Amino acid sequence: MDLAVKFFLPLLLLGLVAVTFSQDDGYGQCERTVMEWKSAALDVDVKEDKHKLQELLFFLHVPRTGGRSYFHCFLKKLYPNALECPHSYDKLRFDPRKPNCRLLVTHDDYSMMTKLPRKKTSVVTILRNPTDRVFSTYEFSIEVAARFLIYPNLTSAVRMASRIRKKTNSVSTLDIWPWKYLVPWMREDLFSRRDVRKFKEHNVTKSSDSYNVEDMAMPLHKYIKDPVAQDIIHNGATFQVAGLTNNSCHAESHEVRHCVHKYRSLGTHVLEVARKRLDDMLYVGLTEDHKESATMFGNVVGSQVISQLMEKSDKEPAVNSKQGQNLHILKSLPSSIHLNRTTENMNIEGTSGNANVKNENMTVGKLMQAYESCTRGLRKTQAGRRTTSLQKIAPVNFSKEARRKVPEAVLKQIEELNSLDVELYKHAQKLFAKQNKQTTQKISVPETLTGALYIPSDALSWELLLIVLASLTIPVSLFVYTQARRRTFKVKI
Repeated sequence: MDLAVKFFLPLLLLGLVAVTFSQDDGYGQCERTVMEWKSAALDVDVKEDKHKLQELLFFLHVPRTGGRSYFHCFLKKLYPNALECPHSYDKLRFDPRKPNCRLLVTHDDYSMMTKLPRKKTSVVTILRNPTDRVFSTYEFSIEVAARFLIYPNLTSAVRMASRIRKKTNSVSTLDIWPWKYLVPWMREDLFSRRDVRKFKEHNVTKSSDSYNVEDMAMPLHKYIKDPVAQDIIHNGATFQVAGLTNNSCHAESHEVRHCVHKYRSLGTHVLEVARKRLDDMLYVGLTEDHKESATMFGNVVGSQVISQLMEKSDKEPAVNSKQGQNLHILKSLPSSIHLNRTTENMNIEGTSGNANVKNENMTVGKLMQAYESCTRGLRKTQAGRRTTSLQKIAPVNFSKEARRKVPEAVLKQIEELNSLDVELYKHAQKLFAKQNKQTTQKISVPETLTGALYIPSDALSWELLLIVLASLTIPVSLFVYTQARRRTFKVKI
């Protein structure tokens, strides 16, 4: 017995050492992989003036941050179709060599920069409170998936969706990352639950929490724990800005992402890269500060786009009638542009054949007026579509009020699962406050009065109002004084 113990004990110790060494080596290998990626990611030339709009504008659209409103209600009104990069949301068809490609809007991550002329490209993005973004992602993936419940079964739904996409030859939600993964996942889940309800023929269990109606849809607390959510949703903004999504152009992205998921401490290196990239962007907006973000986008980005395209139109007359028409629209008052509420792609109609529009230069003020009008229509359309979709899985009903009924434990878990995004969002808030302050300081009274820059009425400070009033009071006083002198002169005569 003693001999057996003496024989096996060294083997056991050797095995433990081997396992420990293997574990340490796994971490060491991952650390080297992440550090090599980080070194390459940070080893790039910094632009001389990051506040200047370059030839190409790359809108890195983080899902569920409100970027759709910016695309349709800002950028679509600024850039003629001829200057928009083809099929912006589909990287497989993206061709940066297209002549006059000046605008790229996509859910693709920062790795897309490897396909772009870095020094001639400006990047903008919008970030959102991580918890709200997870809520919105959950809601939208279920909302879109619920639209397929009009079909009798999953097979027919998939077949018809494929047939329609081929027939129309258009880019649908199912072609766009991350929805091409999340929507089919939820679609299969919804059909599965419907089949269970149909065969069991039991009543739906009532719940005061719309995010936990298990008979109808996957509960939120299960959704956030699923491997699909772990890979795509959690810390999604950080991975997208870092260029490490599962849709990345970088070959090493999968290995780096795997290492960060396995060893969470390595995530700080990814966060460092993401912070640096935000620092180098032309504009970083915040979904929660919607009005201030939109105003700053108009003043920082919109004003430079207008200036660039006006200069371009003066130097290069339109080659054909369509281009000429687009340039005419750019210089025209945009109030006639309205939202087509019947199309899935939210196309803007009313931009052609408008010969009666007064031909005067676009200003940021006019752009903001058009944006506010457009977003009202867009929100109304989206709300109607959501209501129609959710009727198919009632009593599920997503709203801000319903979110407040979600247990605190679930909210805390979402925050913990998105710890990198929480830190990146804090950094974005600091950048936003700094840029907002700089933009406000640049605004002068003459620019405000002429509409070259836009300031919402509720954002005007008392100091600025006093300056404006003073500038108006002086000429009025001189006018009154002059008139009084004239009357006195007449009386003397």
